[in-house]
Amino acid sequence: MKSKKDRKALLQSLKECDTPVDAKVEALVTELIGRVADKWTMMIIEVLTQHDEVRFTRLSEMVPGISYKMLTQTLRLMEREGLVARTVHPVIPPKVEYRLTNLGLSLSAAFCGVWIWAEEHIKEVETARAVFDDKGKSTHGRPQATVDMPAKMDRKPR
Repeated sequence: MKSKKDRKALLQSLKECDTPVDAKVEALVTELIGRVADKWTMMIIEVLTQHDEVRFTRLSEMVPGISYKMLTQTLRLMEREGLVARTVHPVIPPKVEYRLTNLGLSLSAAFCGVWIWAEEHIKEVETARAVFDDKGKSTHGRPQATVDMPAKMDRKPR
């Protein structure tokens, strides 16, 4: 944020998004975020956005680090949510292809906003991380307290 004026404008625009929501819509948003905003779903959406229709084995090669089991589970969840379409071709060996549905493509467009945000703010995030890391850490990897504590605390076992 460049100035207090910019911050106020951003806060005001966020307040406009803070309108009363139907409880069913709120529940759906919470549920969907939990299911689709995970690492594997986002990576699969990215691959299918770039390559349209992809066979299962090829998809597993294009998503680094994903196991067949996790790919299968994630694709099933995505299919249940209406994000991907699964096409089974009646050939031997079986040929199964996956593609994003229009619903999946619209979610891909929404995720695009996260990529744009990251691109625009990468330097600020890196700076914030460096400042945080430079503050010093305890042996547990947490920042040391900045509050002055008494030198000796009188704790008696009970």
